[in-house]
Formats: sequence, structure tokens, C-alpha cells
Amino acid sequence: MPGKTYTLNNGISVPAMALGTYKSRGEEVVSAVRAALQCGYVAIDTAFFYGNEAEVRRGIEESGVDRKNVFVTSKLWNDDHGYDEALRAFDRSERALGGIDLYLIHWPGKDRYVQTWKALERLYDEGRVKAIGVSNFLPHHLETLLAQCRVVPAVNQVEAHPSFLDDALQEYCTAHGILMEAWRSMSYDLETPAVLACAQKHGCTPAQVILAYMLARGYRVLPKSVTPARICSNLAAQDLPLDEPDMTALRAMNTGKRRGNDPDVFIF
Repeated sequence: MPGKTYTLNNGISVPAMALGTYKSRGEEVVSAVRAALQCGYVAIDTAFFYGNEAEVRRGIEESGVDRKNVFVTSKLWNDDHGYDEALRAFDRSERALGGIDLYLIHWPGKDRYVQTWKALERLYDEGRVKAIGVSNFLPHHLETLLAQCRVVPAVNQVEAHPSFLDDALQEYCTAHGILMEAWRSMSYDLETPAVLACAQKHGCTPAQVILAYMLARGYRVLPKSVTPARICSNLAAQDLPLDEPDMTALRAMNTGKRRGNDPDVFIF
């Protein structure tokens, strides 16, 4: 796999950057996936909720890149919690995508995620996925899983960007060998003074600054774009060296305030 990689807690190597596809639909996402793979990406992040799994598959097929060389993540939506429901949901997404490498529980919800996780453990045991993980889980959700289940989640995909980094959650996940993934890492901070100053200093884009910063903080990143030039430009963030003054200025942006849903409030 080209570029920076992380090793999951089961020994699987994953690309540090994947193309995000949230809110990309139809031919737009087909084109974006095709462009990403042709310029060097080897990982795609999607979800049943995004409504684009079949189109992601088409983009992979049209790229000319061998599917076995593409690492695909999808996520189980809130309506599909429960053991049997989760297995059916996976079957549906697997058919649409032609295979899934990493499968996540999209949101914990209230009280069904343990049985859902046990279904994911079965999928992992059967070799139908390379790894399983969660998204938007807080320490108390993870504690519940660790107390009742066998497989430690490989990743936790959460809201994370320079203006909101949950350091306590990252410390918890790191202590338990759970890789943090950042969703919508570029959505809110592109025009902030610290990011713009850093971009001017390095002669790069604000998006590259944010992605390089998140990588330096140990997050796997999932930048979303449907513009081929920006897709390829984002990939180059892996090679952007940030110095300590850069890191200090960017760390100071953290307000501790979410922009997206709070997992303890978004209950279903």
C-alpha cells in the first residue's frame, strides 16, 4: 500500500488516508472513487446510510485497480442493530460493494450495540471481513463492549478536527489498541487564521494542513471531495512536514465543542 499506513490491533495494515464519500451520490461518487484510485488512493470509506455503496463498487471497477488492492470500509446503520438484523445488513452491503474489508457500527445508540457487536464478531471469525470496529463510541460504550465481548474493536471513527479533539477518548483508545479515525476533519476549520497561516508558510492548501495535522496526531483521515484535483492534492498531505510551532498553533484551536451529534444525545 502506498503512503503512510497504520497497523491495526489484529496485525492488518491499513492506509492512513481513505477517500470519504459522505453525501456523494450517483455518478458523482463513481467519478470521485475512480479518480481517487487512479491518483494513488487505495482505500475508500462509505456506509449504508450514505446510499452509495453500489456506486462505490462501480467506481472501483471502472478505475482499473484490482479490487483486492483496495481497502473498503462500510458501516451498519441504526435501523439494523441486533444480532440477526446486523447479519442481514452486512449481507446487503456486501452484495452492493462486492466485499467489505472493515465493517463498523455507525452509532452506538442506547442498548442494542452489544448484540450487534457479537454479530460483527461472527463475521470476523468467519473471515468475511479483515477487521471490525465502531464509530462514534465513547469510553463507556467501549467499556461495555470490552466487558461482554471477545474482539476488541480495531478502530473508532469519530468527529475529529482541529477545533474538536477529544484527547481523553483518544488516550483511552490508544491504551486499548484502538485506532482513531476522523470524520469530517476538514469541514469546519479551513478558513481559520492558524490553518491559513500554516498553509501560507508551507505553500500548501489549508486542507493539506488539516490532514497533515490529524495524521501527526495519530488519526486515520477520510477526506471527502468529488473534484479530481482536490482529491489528489489531499493525498499529498501525507508528505507535509509540520514543525513544532505549527503543531502548537493548531493544538490551540481545540475548543472541546462538537459540531456534530453527541453520541450520548443521539439516541435511538
